[in-house]
Amino acid sequence: MKPIQVGLLGMGVVGTGTFNVLQRNQEEIKRRAGRGIEITMVADLDMARAQSLVGAGVQVVNDARAVIANPDIDIVIELIGGYGIARTLVLEAIAAGKHVVTANKALLAVHGTEIFAAASAKGVMVAFEAAVAGGIPIIKALREGLTANSIQWIAGIINGTTNFILSEMRDKGLDFGVVLKQAQALGYAEADPTFDIEGVDAAHKATIMSAIAFGIPVQFDKAYVEGITKLGAADIKYAEQLGYRIKLLGITKRTPAGIELRVHPSLVPTKRLIANVEGAMNAVMVQADAVGTTLYYGKGAGAEPTASAVIADLVDITRLHTADPAQRVPHLAFQPNAMSDLHVLPMSEVVTSYYLRLRVADETGVLAKVTGILAEAGISIDAVLQREADEVGGEGSTQTDLIILTHDCVEAKMNAAIALMQAQPTVLEPITRIRKEELA
Repeated sequence: MKPIQVGLLGMGVVGTGTFNVLQRNQEEIKRRAGRGIEITMVADLDMARAQSLVGAGVQVVNDARAVIANPDIDIVIELIGGYGIARTLVLEAIAAGKHVVTANKALLAVHGTEIFAAASAKGVMVAFEAAVAGGIPIIKALREGLTANSIQWIAGIINGTTNFILSEMRDKGLDFGVVLKQAQALGYAEADPTFDIEGVDAAHKATIMSAIAFGIPVQFDKAYVEGITKLGAADIKYAEQLGYRIKLLGITKRTPAGIELRVHPSLVPTKRLIANVEGAMNAVMVQADAVGTTLYYGKGAGAEPTASAVIADLVDITRLHTADPAQRVPHLAFQPNAMSDLHVLPMSEVVTSYYLRLRVADETGVLAKVTGILAEAGISIDAVLQREADEVGGEGSTQTDLIILTHDCVEAKMNAAIALMQAQPTVLEPITRIRKEELA
């Protein structure tokens, strides 16, 4: 059978990895797919560089639309990234009857509903395994492997940059700013790391997983997003003393009130496997009714791990290329006419437990006042840790840290209690609040 022909938009790190892995494992991939898969056309602004990478047998152009317009191209791989031209090109490829493979989590988290509807109307596939957690096959697991289950919640370390920073802060006792500079020097963080450290990248991925898990539209605009920039070395240390590690988690959960969709730093018990995922590695934990808890671990970025996911999508499309569109796996696991309109909860309505750190005057009655405010708000205390003043500020210090762990309460109630505590003259700095996830 004639090989299926693929056009590649963007010959960057992942594009180069995809081309190289496909070439290296061509025969094994052909045996699995049932026919050859060949990248025959590449679009990249730096044509000379791209041509040197792919060799003389591949046509290189600087106009992505030339790839889309080529009638011999069956599948278009979009590796440009971003929300802008990538959206236009993906929709144009769909309109031209091409299947699409993309690693673009930002595009799908924001415009996925439009893109999937266009693909369904045209009878083509949009595959996106590489958009979440790089080389970990989490999309296929959620969409196919766990299809018998009612998924209850997902919690994932889905940004390697932030996990590397938090691991270094814990190992070396350094503050965030110092470790960020180290991460940039080592290539783990971009020159502008905003999307990573502010949680946006993780929220894009959590949004996609939430849609697949619960059969709801992608709704990035409803996600609660909080990064790691306000975490200090002291919080990492105190969490460790209390039996927890701090991880930036993407969480989505089904509750009687609606769907939770949130990204923020979380205290996770050290005994949980996911708490021990270190460095730039990713892990996703899924709780479902039939199978129980499953954990997916691996490299979340990089040329060849991401290429692994891109090529898996190419193989899936090749196998199903001639199938009746109605018999293919739906883009978001649920049939398009069976999607749910479940409410995505605002953060103020989410119920969880908390770690609070208060820098307070080392005076009699401070602890009683703070715990009294929590009691009046109906917030139950799980544990209290008060540091010696000289341990916090050195010999003769008049300040100390008060650390409180609470039981579950609704976020709005905690917000009100924190405002009252912050107003106390004996509370000397902004209160640090980190949510606590037992993941039991």
